[in-house]
Amino acid sequence: MSDLSPPRQALRLPADCSIAAIRAVCDLIRDAFRRNEKLEIDCSSVDKADVTSIQLLLSTAKTGRAEGRKVVLTAFSQALRKTMRRAGFTSDEMIEHHFH
Repeated sequence: MSDLSPPRQALRLPADCSIAAIRAVCDLIRDAFRRNEKLEIDCSSVDKADVTSIQLLLSTAKTGRAEGRKVVLTAFSQALRKTMRRAGFTSDEMIEHHFH
């Protein structure tokens, strides 16, 4: 039996996800959320992140859960992991729990 569903297209976050660029990042996520039932967000390219990035990603995951839609964040960059730890996510397990 073959899977005829279209391949998943992950949304790749831009390098700058800091407060200076967060409006554009929010727009990217909002547009992808409208187009996809499941949303996969690739975080591998993020070089600049701050607490606004974390707030946006948490909000996206929470909105997905509230709407019964799957939101998965993948390939956390080292810069994003460092920001998450500074924001209080003390381990990879904690990050996985909140974002999958």
